[in-house]
Amino acid sequence: MSNLNEATKAASARADAELNKSRLEPVIQEMTFAQRVSIDSCRRLSGGAIQENWLLEVHLYGGPWAGKHRWVLRTDAASAVQASLSRAQEFAVLSVAYQAGVKVPRPLWLCDDPGVLGRAFFLMEMVPGVAAGHVLTGKTAGAASNARLAEELGANLAHLHSIEPPRAELGFLPMPDGSPALAAIAAYQNFLDTLEQAFPVLEWGLRWCQLNAPKHASVCLIHRDYRTGNYLAHDGELTGVLDWEFAGWGDAREDLGWFTARCWRFARPDLEAGGIGRLEDFLAGYESHSQRRVDRHELVYWQVMATLRWAIIALQQAQRHLSGEETSLELALTGRLVPELELDILRLTGGFDR
Repeated sequence: MSNLNEATKAASARADAELNKSRLEPVIQEMTFAQRVSIDSCRRLSGGAIQENWLLEVHLYGGPWAGKHRWVLRTDAASAVQASLSRAQEFAVLSVAYQAGVKVPRPLWLCDDPGVLGRAFFLMEMVPGVAAGHVLTGKTAGAASNARLAEELGANLAHLHSIEPPRAELGFLPMPDGSPALAAIAAYQNFLDTLEQAFPVLEWGLRWCQLNAPKHASVCLIHRDYRTGNYLAHDGELTGVLDWEFAGWGDAREDLGWFTARCWRFARPDLEAGGIGRLEDFLAGYESHSQRRVDRHELVYWQVMATLRWAIIALQQAQRHLSGEETSLELALTGRLVPELELDILRLTGGFDR
């Protein structure tokens, strides 16, 4: 019964965010110095298992922002993930990335008053484009690749990796203590140890990564979810990178491995650059705007790490459903991805020769 009550409260909170415009309008009025604000529509956007995104069509009367605007309101979903940044922290990261020339939706205002929607939120500009991985990779089905988009994504990632510590405005981000790879391996192992079911292939992958861990790492700001499905593309060009809730200081190669891992290629597993382009084009864009050079053997290591991480996340998402914390068919089905990810790990580490 308690789970049902919690689910009812969560559903009520989501509906309230959509319908109670009277709470949002005075806050936006104060932020924009408008004389009057009218929210003409408020619609929840698809996706976002961890955060919610709402498209607001806003009409401002008077003030420096007078006119009609399309903004995105980003706030917490019903069930949070511990590793996720808060909305205030994500807003700070987004602001730093925007100032560094990274293609992201322009961050506008943060509201950390829970009395407005029951949780903190921020507003950012709406940018055009498609994010759905199956759509973006499906469009390349009849072509060799999208070389321009792959190169843009590489160059954009290089701009992000140019942000290095220390940064006072990002003081809330913890610095890695020792090897980022070994720290991640230990965290994944600790999680597996809490489960009743054994996952020998994941254990194999973790041990392989432990034995082959890089000895050196240059720390920079990384996205940690830079992949097809988390950026917007319009007419074959990159318009903005989304979902910064896992960003932090880390090894730049982690983002490269995550973007190129087979598990994020959707309809085109043959195209190593996120299912939309060739690896050569992506790396050319990255290296031409970065002082870093990418070693292909090192990239395989980080692809294994990426696949392990996604397998751990899939198990964690399944646990959110199984525990009753958030009953969701999407979360339950995510847990069913693990066998396919295990097969990828065996292929990459030489544990499977086909």
